[in-house]
Amino acid sequence: MSASRSADGVVDGANLRRPTLTQVAAMAGVSLKTASRALNDEPNVAEATGRRVREAADVLGYRLNGIARELRRGATSALVGLISGDLTNPFYSAVASGIERELRQHGLQLVTANNDEDAELERALVDAFLERRVRALLVVPSGVRHEYLAVESNHGVPFVFLDRPPDGPTADAVLIDNIGGARAAGEHLLRGGHRRIALITDLARMAPQRGRHDGFVQAMAAGGNEEWRPYLRTDVHDVRRAEETVRELLALDPAPTALFTTNNRLTTGALRALRGHPGNPALIGFDDFDLADVIGTTVVAHDPVAMGREAARLAYERISGFAGPARTVTIGTTLIPRGSGERPPA
Repeated sequence: MSASRSADGVVDGANLRRPTLTQVAAMAGVSLKTASRALNDEPNVAEATGRRVREAADVLGYRLNGIARELRRGATSALVGLISGDLTNPFYSAVASGIERELRQHGLQLVTANNDEDAELERALVDAFLERRVRALLVVPSGVRHEYLAVESNHGVPFVFLDRPPDGPTADAVLIDNIGGARAAGEHLLRGGHRRIALITDLARMAPQRGRHDGFVQAMAAGGNEEWRPYLRTDVHDVRRAEETVRELLALDPAPTALFTTNNRLTTGALRALRGHPGNPALIGFDDFDLADVIGTTVVAHDPVAMGREAARLAYERISGFAGPARTVTIGTTLIPRGSGERPPA
């Protein structure tokens, strides 16, 4: 079978049709009601008839909609939704892993969707998950206002926010100590004798990035350093742009002697730009990443799996009846010196 997709991404049902119960009944030579009873293991269906119906279903590839069936019987869904940024980012995939491990212990299943940092898409995904009657919804928000979620929360679907606090509704949240981690990175570079320190951040509208910016600025202010300010670069959102930005910074006269990148993608871009560069400035990145220990990259580390577990725990407690005030869990950070952040000023 072939499927076509319209400009808005919707699959054309005329070209892709799932086999129906009517087709199963026709192939088995039974009534629609008998086919339904056989596939649902209801009584008073002859063994031979039931076998014939099941064989027809196998041939056609027909499968019962288990979720719809359970909901019709009055049961609740076992699904919990996660709306996050790009799951190809190791940070988000680790968060999802933590959530899934915790939910599995309680007989719940995780379903995920990517909001592409698009507030309108995020809202559409929230609506789609709620239509499927998820037991809870975990959100890494892309938008800056979330009042619309408060109405749904009052209808019994608990929300938990991850990485970024809700702006509007009162809800549980699991956050990283962004200010403390960034302040530690700034202090570390100052202790190493650096003054011309470049700060490279992702989208300034995102709360974690604002926190990392503010923590770094606090360190610079406490150290009496103003020489970093010409090297501030914000809204650097991907690896390619980070690489370009660092190359531009290194071409300045005078160039920065140290770099602080505020997430793993920006650190990756910086490492590409530094490859073979004679100045070899110091580098600290926020977020640990695979092989950072192998290549000697100093990072501000935290535990995204623990973040996922905590979010799932909060959600399960709400599902189980907890009705107390909103809670915020903060995941701590640790600066791990591995060599790149300890290089002295050139």
